[in-house]
Amino acid sequence: MQFRIKIKGQLGQQWAEWFENMEISFDGENTILTGHVTDQAALHGILNRIRDLNLTLISVNSDFNETS
Repeated sequence: MQFRIKIKGQLGQQWAEWFENMEISFDGENTILTGHVTDQAALHGILNRIRDLNLTLISVNSDFNETS
């Protein structure tokens, strides 16, 4: 399943591997993690890493349309 996770602040590209090799992009001062997540356990792992880094989660969207 495809996910788009928005986090407050900017993460460097070096964090991609830690976040299941999701693509890292930016929306102003926020970071967008985009990519395929294999299952709910993997999603929870990503969300736990966001929590462990004390980052602010803005949104999580699944099966989004990249053209909209």
